[in-house]
Amino acid sequence: MTITQTIEIPADHRLTIEVPREVPAGLAKLEVKLIPVVKEHTDSRSDAPKSTDEREKRHADALSKIRSQPTPRADALLGVAANLGDISLEQIREERLVEKYLK
Repeated sequence: MTITQTIEIPADHRLTIEVPREVPAGLAKLEVKLIPVVKEHTDSRSDAPKSTDEREKRHADALSKIRSQPTPRADALLGVAANLGDISLEQIREERLVEKYLK
């Protein structure tokens, strides 16, 4: 049995659940799924996105800014990994041992 009901959550955030009489007494599994109802509203701020397209564009712009920042540590690690080619974990382990004990 699935029961769907839209409710108003009070300020104290406490809910009381009343189970219909059709549900037999005894053990039962209870699944609660809260999905906030978002009402469309007009925002007077000029920087607030007005539509989904504008939000997606802002998201893409933010990602491009993040990607354009320098990442010296990641670049150094990728530089090391770039020279490995197609290599297995066992081969990587052997290379580390050679560098550690034979040099």
